[in-house]
Amino acid sequence: MPSANRHDLFAAERPPRPTAAVPEDAPADLAAKALEIHRRLCPVYGCPIPYFHSLAPLSELVSSLLSHRTRNADSGRAFKALRARYPDWADMLVAPVEAIEDTIRGVTWPELKAPRIQAVLRAVEARRGSLSLAFLADMPVEAARTWLEAIPGVGPKTSAAVLSFSVLRMAALPVDSHHHRVAQRLGLIGAKVDVGPSHPILRAQLPADWSAQDLYDNHEILMLHGQQVCHHRKPACGRCVLLDLCPSAQGAYREP
Repeated sequence: MPSANRHDLFAAERPPRPTAAVPEDAPADLAAKALEIHRRLCPVYGCPIPYFHSLAPLSELVSSLLSHRTRNADSGRAFKALRARYPDWADMLVAPVEAIEDTIRGVTWPELKAPRIQAVLRAVEARRGSLSLAFLADMPVEAARTWLEAIPGVGPKTSAAVLSFSVLRMAALPVDSHHHRVAQRLGLIGAKVDVGPSHPILRAQLPADWSAQDLYDNHEILMLHGQQVCHHRKPACGRCVLLDLCPSAQGAYREP
């Protein structure tokens, strides 16, 4: 079970503070480094990488909210249990929150996620008059993300996941904890840059005209590298194809 403080459950999903500058262009050296990282990792992890979900965007929103601070297998089981109990998401709007909590018992902090997911669904219906996010397909990516992030509890990671992972297949770059860790160790983002504010920084380092598949690949290869090589506690620097590009590998993160 993850050990994060329960009060920080959605901390990474808070939108960046208004004072945080959104970069228009990435420094040329970091942009070149980001491309070289992508070039090296793609053969290792097999780009183009097949999408792991083909969910409607509203379902992807629920799935993403369930996944916060939770193992993929556990959140996946909870999503399937929700779908079995509530074949129509509208049924969740009138369901007792205790029933929802019981259904998602396997995730981290179900007592927080149950009312949060129910509140998010109610917000979507209140703003759109229906429980559907299909309309986002007709919006520019940044406008769609702004619409989603206006809902309390939906931040940069979730908005990008909804647009990228769902059947919308829009060009958004999600950043999860593995992706974020690898980017920090490689020096693409600063040591004090949190997951939420890292989204516009890392996106700006990649070509503006990259497709949804390109950005999905970039997220997946950095995430997979974090899971399989650049581990949280003991990274396997000796078998990393990015060794010469990684400042951290020259210091405390190098394996003995």
